[in-house]
Amino acid sequence: MRGLADKRIVVAGGATGIGAATAERLAEEGAQVLIGDVNLEGAEATAGRVKAAGGTAVAVAFDLADEGSVRALFERAVAEFGGVDGLFNVGADLSPDTLGRDGDLSEMDAAIWRRTFEVNLIGYAHTCRAAVPLLLEGGGGAIVNTSSGAAYVGEAVRPAYAASKAGINALTRHVASRWGKEGIRCNGVSPGMVLSETGLETMSEGFKAAVLGAIRSPRLGRPADLAGAVAFLLSDDAAWINGQTWSVDGGGSLRD
Repeated sequence: MRGLADKRIVVAGGATGIGAATAERLAEEGAQVLIGDVNLEGAEATAGRVKAAGGTAVAVAFDLADEGSVRALFERAVAEFGGVDGLFNVGADLSPDTLGRDGDLSEMDAAIWRRTFEVNLIGYAHTCRAAVPLLLEGGGGAIVNTSSGAAYVGEAVRPAYAASKAGINALTRHVASRWGKEGIRCNGVSPGMVLSETGLETMSEGFKAAVLGAIRSPRLGRPADLAGAVAFLLSDDAAWINGQTWSVDGGGSLRD
């Protein structure tokens, strides 16, 4: 891909899964990556793999739900790399205590909604706000946000999660509309069911078979599938793509 060599990219949520795979792919393309995650051990493991392959990576402990932690993440990026050219937002609270308790509206727990929005949506707003001035200083740059098919399909459960992801789509369009003329691109990726450390490995074989039967692909997703799409959207090859959210889901959804 063109235009990723020497780019300085923050991966907000790069300890495992899609975030880790994307950090590694970006480094393979020549980017310098700052890998932030609440799971510092995982972020350090990702950075270690990048450096072992000859790339440049720094791991940083950070929490999407903490505005001060977000500021510190970008301050570290400037200290390490001299600036920021791109941001990939991929973190989310998928814990059993949050996502696992996000039942239907009749069982609504407002604390679950607040926590979900604090991490999944407000956290992304904080990272985008921190990134924008740095991207402008460099003459522009790119942001990619991680959405979800849950924003579209209308599930019987997980309404807080779905609403937070729909909010990310709106945030993506806002950033593209507000700063696009100044050289900032903001797009999103909407993953389908992706096998990862915290993904479908925990699901039954029957559930996996049902998911596979519902998509237009011969296999389930892998973190590398998303990594390729994100790397493209952060690259100069995607210079004329802005304000879009792409479904990367094996054909699970068909949307214009």
